[in-house]
Amino acid sequence: MSRITEQPSHYNDLEHMSTADLLRNINKEDHRVPEAIAQVIPGIGALVDAIAERMQRGGRLFYLGAGTSGRLGVVDASECPPTFGVPHGLVVGLIAGGDKAIRKAVEFAEDDREQGWKDLGEHAIGPDDTVIGIAASGSTPYVVAALEMCNTSGILTGGITCNPDSPLATTAKHPIVVVVGPEFVTGSTRMKSGTAQKLVLNMISTSVMIKLGRVKGNRMVDMQLSNNKLIDRGTRMVMEGLNVPYEEANELLKKHGSVRKAIENGHRP
Repeated sequence: MSRITEQPSHYNDLEHMSTADLLRNINKEDHRVPEAIAQVIPGIGALVDAIAERMQRGGRLFYLGAGTSGRLGVVDASECPPTFGVPHGLVVGLIAGGDKAIRKAVEFAEDDREQGWKDLGEHAIGPDDTVIGIAASGSTPYVVAALEMCNTSGILTGGITCNPDSPLATTAKHPIVVVVGPEFVTGSTRMKSGTAQKLVLNMISTSVMIKLGRVKGNRMVDMQLSNNKLIDRGTRMVMEGLNVPYEEANELLKKHGSVRKAIENGHRP
């Protein structure tokens, strides 16, 4: 029996479908993703708690993947500094084939069983760090072999895959197996599998950052003020937090450089 992610689509003759039918059927399949994730929330929670505990001791979070999975890890890692104000290097996304593989596939990079561990080694990985392998198939050698080395080195491992009983699912100490079923286009795991991975990564990084105190109430009080839209958003957060007019909130934000500091140092009426 083939892996679930490689099984034939439930739909056939796609090229003969109308545009409306294509979109409705893709959307119908996409609805399966959050339902599948709901089944594994306890496992995600256990992984989040384990990551947060280590990061409170100074550990880091690494994502390791190839192709679409690797790109999704890079995206999630790259969004943590601007969203939560954490330093670059606290959450790191590594992709088989290096950064050039973000834009263009690097042939056979995912088949290298040595390179994943080498890539982690360049970051002086240690026992307080966590490595999450991401692979829809659950069999990517670049990912699985690196997690095996992490396990022998006492480094916490997690895995996000869409195939139960896959090598990744059995290797990771905290496997997150989201069974979304066959893809609309057979084997195209950038679709439902990719969506599932993206949603789980959102859940993990956001929850960890909240547990690390990077959100106050429901606000991104440590976000980087890197464009006018974010400055405006930050100003409105200060307005709400201190009950002051826009102009005063904007001045406080500019003076203190972050929503958190502006609210902490501002004067309530």
